[in-house]
Amino acid sequence: MNETIARRITGIAGVATAAALIVEVPLYFIYSGPPPDSNVLARLLIGIIALAFLLVFVTAFRELVKRVSPPYEWAGSMAFATGLVYVTVTLVSSGLEAGAVIAVDHPIDPTIAVSGTYILYGSISRLMLAFFLTSVGYAIARTNLLPRWTGRSAYLLAGVNLAFVPSLFFGNTPANFYAANGWGTTALMGAIFSYWLLAVGISTYRSATRLTAAEEKGGRGRPGVGTVSA
Repeated sequence: MNETIARRITGIAGVATAAALIVEVPLYFIYSGPPPDSNVLARLLIGIIALAFLLVFVTAFRELVKRVSPPYEWAGSMAFATGLVYVTVTLVSSGLEAGAVIAVDHPIDPTIAVSGTYILYGSISRLMLAFFLTSVGYAIARTNLLPRWTGRSAYLLAGVNLAFVPSLFFGNTPANFYAANGWGTTALMGAIFSYWLLAVGISTYRSATRLTAAEEKGGRGRPGVGTVSA
């Protein structure tokens, strides 16, 4: 895989992940009480698809860092490892929710009824995502493979995720902003991450186009450096 292909795959996977997450999050707010099984299973299926694309994103990002700057391959590997853990934890949470909904013969709200997901979706996911974003931000800052705003925003979002790690001490009411399974801890953080990933995915894909144009003109500069807007 050359650098251009790595940028394109990373960009496409990022946009696809973001698109699925953007569709998924509003489904959590349609019903005030226990939602019908169709709603829960639909949003879980969309989330699973999003996580599959995210796995492609973290894998391609590691390859991209390796191609752009081999000395910082370890940072790409750190982003891959923490991203993989985040995907795994969230998939387990989705499986627990889906199993609970399928097993009962009446509507339930799995965000409350399935207690095993409280800190999986909450504190654990927030911590893993913070490590992932920090690794991505560091890799971008050191290699200049994307514009500076992508790295700086990754650091900022990592800090916000860290702020929600202690939420496990504040109960299990989804309607509360800061709770183990609160809407701020889970839905809001997921929404912010999805829009960040959308922007980064678009920027990464566009950088592949600029790289191809530079190669055709015989240029050697990298199109994704911080001095280039995207």
